[in-house]
Amino acid sequence: MKKLWYFVLALLVLFVISNCSKSTKTEKPSQGMVKIYLTDLPATYDSVNIAVSEVWVHKADTSDTAGGWIMLSDSTRVFNLLDLANGAMAILDSGSLDPGHYTQIRLLITDGSYLVIEDQRYDLEIPSGYQSGVKLTHQFTIEENTLYELILDFDAERSIVHTGGDKYKMKPTIRVIAKVTSGEIEGVVVPFETEVFAIIFPDTIAQTTPDADGYFKLAALPEGLYSVKVVPSDTLTYADTTISDINVLAGTATDLDTIYLRGK
Repeated sequence: MKKLWYFVLALLVLFVISNCSKSTKTEKPSQGMVKIYLTDLPATYDSVNIAVSEVWVHKADTSDTAGGWIMLSDSTRVFNLLDLANGAMAILDSGSLDPGHYTQIRLLITDGSYLVIEDQRYDLEIPSGYQSGVKLTHQFTIEENTLYELILDFDAERSIVHTGGDKYKMKPTIRVIAKVTSGEIEGVVVPFETEVFAIIFPDTIAQTTPDADGYFKLAALPEGLYSVKVVPSDTLTYADTTISDINVLAGTATDLDTIYLRGK
């Protein structure tokens, strides 16, 4: 009987220790998620194709830049930037991340990038300084069970350098903005052969070319008070038109309706 009592007592002790261990165990926090979009400004090429082989983000303490690089993907994808104008976007990458503070994004743009001019293909040389990746500074915080969305606004026109003959270099110029803090301006222009600019004087924040129906969208705009300038292709017949005091709010699209250009 005494042996049975000791056996029962031992089981109770093990049960208590096990429960204490479980109650004091630190559970790993749930992850959040990042999603990165790619969009582009207009350019005077037939197509601009970039091959992105890797996407990384840099995790750091909130007080300094210590931390490490975390790869979101390592599969090569090719994007024609000129398909991503006038408000169009493509998902560059997405992935789960531990909660914390992040400071940079890095894109590895590789050989296989090229542009087309009058049906002629030209390979884009990637300078050695960019072969380790294009680093973009943008600080953001990932929280548990929360999606954080980023927009990379690529400027294809400014990113390509003609070095002579049939030689072209890619030196990426990219603007980064959080989707949650950005808004849009849209409308229709008559006639549609124009360029449309979003301006916070004296800086042009975004520009686009309307489609064949005259529709335009200026996307990834930080909150602020804008002017929209419409510049016609036919400057002999039509005058520039500027609309001022357009208040852009995060998460909203401001519709300017139809803009009729004035004749000269």
